Amino acid sequence: MNISQLETLITISKTMSFRKAGELLNLTQPAVSAQIKSLEDEFKTVLVDRNQPVTLTDRGQVFLEHAERILAVVEELKQRLSDLDQIPQGHIVLGTTTSIAIQILPRVLSYFQNQFPLIKTSIQSMASSQIYTSVENGQIDVGIGYLIERNPNLITSVLYYDTFELIVSPRHPLARKTTVSMDVLRDTPLILLSQDTVGRKFSDDIFKKHGIVPNVVMELSSSEEIKRMVEIDLGAAIMSKQSVASELRHGTLKIIPLRELEVSHPVGVIYKSGKYLNSAMQQFLSDLKGMPETQFISSE
Repeated sequence: MNISQLETLITISKTMSFRKAGELLNLTQPAVSAQIKSLEDEFKTVLVDRNQPVTLTDRGQVFLEHAERILAVVEELKQRLSDLDQIPQGHIVLGTTTSIAIQILPRVLSYFQNQFPLIKTSIQSMASSQIYTSVENGQIDVGIGYLIERNPNLITSVLYYDTFELIVSPRHPLARKTTVSMDVLRDTPLILLSQDTVGRKFSDDIFKKHGIVPNVVMELSSSEEIKRMVEIDLGAAIMSKQSVASELRHGTLKIIPLRELEVSHPVGVIYKSGKYLNSAMQQFLSDLKGMPETQFISSE
């Protein structure tokens, strides 16, 4: 058994085709078939069902799990050897919310990548609840999101604090008021985040606490989409203050102070406990934790 054979099996499991696997691995189809046949002969079992589309047998699925773990160990070994050069380098897969990716990360990553050009970063957008799962499962290396739960398998560190605010366009009837009570939300058309987001869960808790059935006219998964809808006065919204910092500065959106929403929500970095941190991760986490809160927060 060799590493190339394991990579071939994993690629077949993803492409469900000997031909496509060969194209991705720069191998001929006969070479792909020969590698799989060699594995099957060595372990005296059938790993691949060759009917179309190609799938793994039950034994193939068990073999796949171990193959992925073996390749992960090999990759970690390569990274550890590379780290001996003492030059921060490598690849970081970062998961964060859409609003943080747009509003916060450009300032952070521009500094970081100027200082450490050998470190490459990929960004995946997802809800904060999904960040926790993705970090724990190893799908992403590090997350930046709202710190919403305690998990013994994860390490978290607060970077800054955010609040959720009632946001309207300057033409909205509420824009003329300096303060309002929760009662105005009984009839105000609202554009809210989808229910799997921290902002929506917080809003729903506030509504429930005050016995309010909100008039939800639209649900959207992206803060950027909601901002555009509020700007054209299709409704009010409850949103992260940091996500609307630019619009507040330019006067296209306005905050209506609502005492009941004055709760600070920690935003921080999330990574797996016990995970080997390559030089890229060590440097990235060190820089993140060392940055002042003002580096993340935009002034109005």
